[in-house]
Amino acid sequence: MKRLIMKNEVIIVGGGMVGAAMAIKLAQQGARVNIVEQHPIDADAVLSDPEIDIRVSAINRFSEQLFSQLGAWPIIQSHRHAVYRRLAAFESAAHTLTFSADEINQSHLGHIIENKVIQAALWSQFSQYDITVHSDLGELISLNTADERVTLTFSNTSLSADLVIGADGAQSKTRTLAGIGVTGWQYQQHCMGILIKLDAEQQDITWQQFQSTGPVAFLPLQAPYANLIWYHQGETLDKLKQLTPAQLKQEILAVYPTLAGEFEVLRHAVFPLTRQHANQYFADRVVLIGDSAHAINPLAGQGVNLGFKDVVELAKCLHNQSDLGAVAGLAQYQQQRKRANLLMMSAMDACYLGFSNQAKGLSWIRQRMLGLANRSGPIKKQVLKYAMGETETMS
Repeated sequence: MKRLIMKNEVIIVGGGMVGAAMAIKLAQQGARVNIVEQHPIDADAVLSDPEIDIRVSAINRFSEQLFSQLGAWPIIQSHRHAVYRRLAAFESAAHTLTFSADEINQSHLGHIIENKVIQAALWSQFSQYDITVHSDLGELISLNTADERVTLTFSNTSLSADLVIGADGAQSKTRTLAGIGVTGWQYQQHCMGILIKLDAEQQDITWQQFQSTGPVAFLPLQAPYANLIWYHQGETLDKLKQLTPAQLKQEILAVYPTLAGEFEVLRHAVFPLTRQHANQYFADRVVLIGDSAHAINPLAGQGVNLGFKDVVELAKCLHNQSDLGAVAGLAQYQQQRKRANLLMMSAMDACYLGFSNQAKGLSWIRQRMLGLANRSGPIKKQVLKYAMGETETMS
């Protein structure tokens, strides 16, 4: 009788939030996982670091459930995070679209969490599984597939596996070497993240106001901290980032709606805005997840949540497969995720362009639409459930 050979060795290029989640999920299913990460972290050191990360993510309930499955959620809960129970979008205070957890009988809508806390909580679980981190391989030079194996050649050595997963971000070298092209563009506007210390009780609402120069937003962190997001033309933000914290505060006061209390500007950073989508999600024995496959306008904070949905779907498609690199599972994953990601990307673009357009009369139409949406009942609840990930199933 012919012996069944299980082909279950995986290389994940990139150990960020999405790559780390993918590693644990596949290891839980019995795969042997190698992570290639040039900048490994000490999870304990990161979790004990008092410095607040200016990079944060709005984690919906779907991603929260995934973290629970991966063993990371109790660790996140014991460190800095902020629950939000309401979210609002408005152009003027008189016409506000507000979502509340109470509307769908839930305790909360999601959490705002520092990226480094999420990554460290996931990395802290690696030792429980067959996961090996490689940090000294050098530059990734080439990728070759032969004899049902894929080999990555680095400047110092090479690694082979049955499947390579590209989780190395929007500028993915894995994607390029696999010969997968992308379509997309860079938005004219950039985004400034501003960490503030807020003299107010813990906030449970995240909001976004649409202005003629672009949206401004408020994300609550664990008190007394919060994060402000400011969209504007790149040259304007380049000037703003040269200001002292005191000077930047005065600019914020001139543009932002009134915040919940007095505040102090701590740090700020500017990020370009890019929309990018891989033409396909796999080639031979290489598959893409997260920003390697899709980079989305961060307008509604859905980017990393889409990446975590990739993780769940790919793991589901590979579960119980005798060969993780076989076409059938990868094609099924692409079919399930590519269209869904494109739909969300297009929706965010429509929202961004619609609220950035200052043509005469559009402001009046937008404000009426927000007011109508706020009274839409069942439709509003369904939109809220989708944003929370409540319409997705978790295997």
